[in-house]
Amino acid sequence: MSNRLTKIVTRGGDKGETSLADGTRLAKDDVRIALIGDVDELNSWIGVVIANGADGVLQEALSHAQHDLFDLGGALSFPGSPILSETHVARLDEAAGQLNKALPPLKEFILPGGSKEIAFCHVARTVCRRAERGIAAFHRSAPEAAHALQYLNRLSDILFIAARVEARRLGVDEVYWRKER
Repeated sequence: MSNRLTKIVTRGGDKGETSLADGTRLAKDDVRIALIGDVDELNSWIGVVIANGADGVLQEALSHAQHDLFDLGGALSFPGSPILSETHVARLDEAAGQLNKALPPLKEFILPGGSKEIAFCHVARTVCRRAERGIAAFHRSAPEAAHALQYLNRLSDILFIAARVEARRLGVDEVYWRKER
């Protein structure tokens, strides 16, 4: 493999702009750049979830998601590129079905907590929802992002399910919301 990143400090962004892969310069607060950042942050949080014990089907699904998210960030760097596909969404649907079938029915809202592993899943879920809102806004001017919108919606579901899976793996009670009267 050749050295693709030979120079990390370029000073190219010192004036509040950055380059897309095609050379286009954009402000660092442009919706596309913000979305690339949200996807990168999500990928990092999924790494935290994996590093803190996710295993089996969950680890496999999240590992695939990390690669997909890296691809998504790359596609966002190339205006007009196809951004994910039905196959990506279908893979998440399959994983959600596998993970969810071992869980008891949910009768109450769940609060983020119970253990650090569960909380990490919920942080990743909320970052995913932010990326999903960003892709929804982006999709209005970029129809090629339709599958990415579906993908992030499914991924946030997987991350919610992941919190429940982790609670069972750890033998920790889920923290249910109680309406205070």
